[in-house]
Amino acid sequence: MPRFIRLFPALLLATVATVATVATVATAHADTLRVGSKRFTESYILGEILTQDAAPHAEVRHLPGLGNTAILFEALKAGSIDAYPDYTGTLASEILRLPPPATLDRINAALAPLGLAAGIPLGFDNTYAIAVSDARAGSLRTLGDLAKQPALKLGLSHEFIGRADGWPALVRAYGMPQQPIGIDHGLAYEALANGQIDATDIYATDAKIRKYGLRVLTDDRHVFPRYDAVIVHRADVPHRFPAAWQAWQGLAGRIDAPAMTGMNAAAEIDGESFAAVARRFLAGSQAAVTPADRRHGLLGALLGPETWRLTVRHLALVGGAVGAATLVGVPLGIVAARRRRTGQALLAIVGVLQTVPSLALLAMLIPLLGRIGIWPALIALFLYALLPIVRNACTGLQEVRPGMRDAARALGFRPLQVLRYVELPLAMPVMLAGIKTAAIISVGTATIAAFVGAGGYGERIVTGLALNDTTQLLAGAIPAALLAVAVQGAFGALEWSLQRGRR
Repeated sequence: MPRFIRLFPALLLATVATVATVATVATAHADTLRVGSKRFTESYILGEILTQDAAPHAEVRHLPGLGNTAILFEALKAGSIDAYPDYTGTLASEILRLPPPATLDRINAALAPLGLAAGIPLGFDNTYAIAVSDARAGSLRTLGDLAKQPALKLGLSHEFIGRADGWPALVRAYGMPQQPIGIDHGLAYEALANGQIDATDIYATDAKIRKYGLRVLTDDRHVFPRYDAVIVHRADVPHRFPAAWQAWQGLAGRIDAPAMTGMNAAAEIDGESFAAVARRFLAGSQAAVTPADRRHGLLGALLGPETWRLTVRHLALVGGAVGAATLVGVPLGIVAARRRRTGQALLAIVGVLQTVPSLALLAMLIPLLGRIGIWPALIALFLYALLPIVRNACTGLQEVRPGMRDAARALGFRPLQVLRYVELPLAMPVMLAGIKTAAIISVGTATIAAFVGAGGYGERIVTGLALNDTTQLLAGAIPAALLAVAVQGAFGALEWSLQRGRR
């Protein structure tokens, strides 16, 4: 039997083992209190505070940097997480669409039919605002003044541009004439300081307001509601985790705005890890920061034990997705090569799947699957890997010379035997090139898995974006690049081995 054919049973077993492993990991913590957080510094820290505060009383897991409000709320509804920190203004305006004034009682009345609740006000109001650099502010004092300056360049976070209580609300209230550009919140301060933009949206407790000497414009028409920090949770959390819930009750009113700003500064400016910031707050300690509290440098991050954990998860994502795509894509390629019209339709479908933005695909998969984590990431990677595998399988089989098929039939080979012993071995180089392309692309694409709590090198990249920390970005990007090179080398060795075996 040709070597190429013998690869498929092994590939099937490897794929099944990989999927079973990640499924076990994904379901192993069914009784765990799962705390989520959004992709910005304050949410990371609050998520760590909730996690560490509950840790003595329950098995708890923090799923950091899961994305924007919509992803967190869908994950909460689906039961993929049990709680996360949010703000009353966001819940009322962005999620529940409640008219002002939206009290916590009204918010809870709207959340109750969903099996959710919000409570334990933490003690600070982190409202939205618009800030300009003091050097460029001139006579600007209010948002009304900003509306009279159409030439100013606004760089706003993508979520702020799209959410009902963000830019659309400002346009309705002030008639803002500017056309803002979207920019990641973690990068906006540096862009503002460098003069690349003139104004950006900020949170009232952002640590970098003072660092960059920004002027916060007064909301003279009171567009922004209060954004009191609360814990949003599934309604059954107090009953499932009573001791942890009781511990959280002790956080009520404990974090005021200066304390939250100070914690944000410790992470963003002083370089403390989120876990260390949370631990120091809970301990009520003003002790000096130790080297262990600081984030590792690039070399320390690359050589640390965390890299191995991220590598294993990244390999599991890539191996499971590409293995499944190969098992599905090669048969589809065979069908596409045999039936031209069907083949054109198949290639068109997998081609369209390739054009769907990765984060949009993940956002669609979360409500469809009713969960976050490994499964949405695996399915997204699987869909993205199909195109090169199906296309190359189809192309490789179509390039087999008709005379080879005729010779096999003349020897008495049946159609399946012709495919198995003639066509597939001859098409092997092209097919393997498609699988190699899919694997290398998946190594890079798998970094998006961190946005839905599936792990991998993307965890560091997401954290680096939130903090505008080049070290964290490189600590995620460099291993991903090296893994892509290793995958390229492994496939090159496999191709050489198969070519040698055919001689």
